[in-house]
Amino acid sequence: MAGSEELNVLALLLVSLVAIEFRNSGAQYVGSRACMPCHKAVYDKFSKTAMGRSMTRPGAQMLAAPVRVTNPKSQRDYQVFREGGDLFQADVGLGLQYKLEYAVGSGENGISFAIRRGNHLFQAPLSYYAAAKRWDLSPGYEETGEGFNRPIFEDCIVCHSGRPQAVPKRDGLFREPPFGELAIGCENCHGPGELHVKERSHGLKAPMPDTSIVNPHHLPARLTEDICMQCHQGGDTRVLLPGKSYSDFRPGQPLVETVAIFSLEAKNSDLLEHHASMKLSACFRGSKGKLGCVTCHDPHDEPAAPAAFFRAKCLTCHTESSCTARGRDDDCIACHMPKRSVEKISHSALTNHRIPARASEAFTSPAGGLSVNGDEAQLPLVTRLQAYGGLASRAPALQQKYTDLLSDAVRAGNEDAVVLAALGHKALQESNAASASALLAKAEGKGATGPVFFLDLAESLSQAGRGKDSTAALERGEVLFPWSPALRKRLVLSYIRQKTYNKAKTAMERYVADFPEDEFMQRLLKQVPQ
Repeated sequence: MAGSEELNVLALLLVSLVAIEFRNSGAQYVGSRACMPCHKAVYDKFSKTAMGRSMTRPGAQMLAAPVRVTNPKSQRDYQVFREGGDLFQADVGLGLQYKLEYAVGSGENGISFAIRRGNHLFQAPLSYYAAAKRWDLSPGYEETGEGFNRPIFEDCIVCHSGRPQAVPKRDGLFREPPFGELAIGCENCHGPGELHVKERSHGLKAPMPDTSIVNPHHLPARLTEDICMQCHQGGDTRVLLPGKSYSDFRPGQPLVETVAIFSLEAKNSDLLEHHASMKLSACFRGSKGKLGCVTCHDPHDEPAAPAAFFRAKCLTCHTESSCTARGRDDDCIACHMPKRSVEKISHSALTNHRIPARASEAFTSPAGGLSVNGDEAQLPLVTRLQAYGGLASRAPALQQKYTDLLSDAVRAGNEDAVVLAALGHKALQESNAASASALLAKAEGKGATGPVFFLDLAESLSQAGRGKDSTAALERGEVLFPWSPALRKRLVLSYIRQKTYNKAKTAMERYVADFPEDEFMQRLLKQVPQ
């Protein structure tokens, strides 16, 4: 009879030949600490990695002394300071300050911060940039006058935390507690651990392979990459499939069954384009698709000597004679995966996963144009409609494709909320207010939502001469999206048009209290008779 070691080798060989069905997709999450008793060594290593430190509670040790930063464009003056064991950020001119509730980011490039206003989370105006060792405006704040009212959206925070409890389609609203687990944890890559913990704690011997929890090494390469792609491939637009939320994705399942990622063309950029960059590399093409993220990366650990570690990875395919550079110091990644600055995020750099043969190698976008992380033809019509609607503003040539899809939906009698909202928006643009208001009202009844949707609905009703109904639509929108300045200002205007001046004044006072950086509305309120 074969020994246990031989049986394990045989089992692993069978794994490589037969697709495994893991059983934990419907299990509950239990948190990384439930994994620690049996996997302490791996747990301890992972907790020190960038992913294991992706979100923490801010501490006073993050700030040596108070820092002040001015936004030249908006003339806003911000400060970060310590008070007791907590960190705070303030708008000095407005006399506002908020406690920093969460530190978002490992510190490899930088750390942004989240504040809390009721059950909503917002990004703080100042971030810490590790490379420059300085505090500066958070990405995008250079161009805006935003203060402490930029909502933290689910599609962003899901990649920086373990289990965010964002309320779907509610722009920054979170359940209590906002996070089931702060940092990225074991279950982000292995799936829910309830079944695995239950079976192991009952003394059941783990089969080979253990199907009670996903082991990415036992997945086909593309499914393993899908686990990474959910956060390391941004694309030009990402569209959730009907009825899905970001928390629905489970390791081992195709990512495209939860979210479709559309890219107009390959980009010479490393910001959330790691997977696409890797697939452009000569290494990936030469491997005939075998090269994947985990070929070179151990998600559980970060090498103490990266140059030697990745050189060993390179030498599994290349040889010493492959490199003709002199004085290279045996550092493959220094030449072929150099870090470069990120255009959209100041003071930051990311690794070039295109693996150019030479640093000077020109970037060439491959032919083929639009790409999707799956078979586009198999995607629901409403998913494709949303995708092309989002892409058309950046690629006008795709407007016709969007129009054709909308026509297909009409011919098929599709009355999904997305289709009805699109038809209503089109009718509004064509100045057909009666048709637009009817279509948009029907869309709302089927679940259409969002600040832009309610602005469309209100405008269609106003143009149809239904002022009171227009105001009521804006009021419903404000309840769902209280941090949309466009909705809130439009509601003030609607009250004025309806000559309900007391309501208009109250709405203006509430707006200025929530958006004190809006100097125009502040001046307008001062002109209102007391």
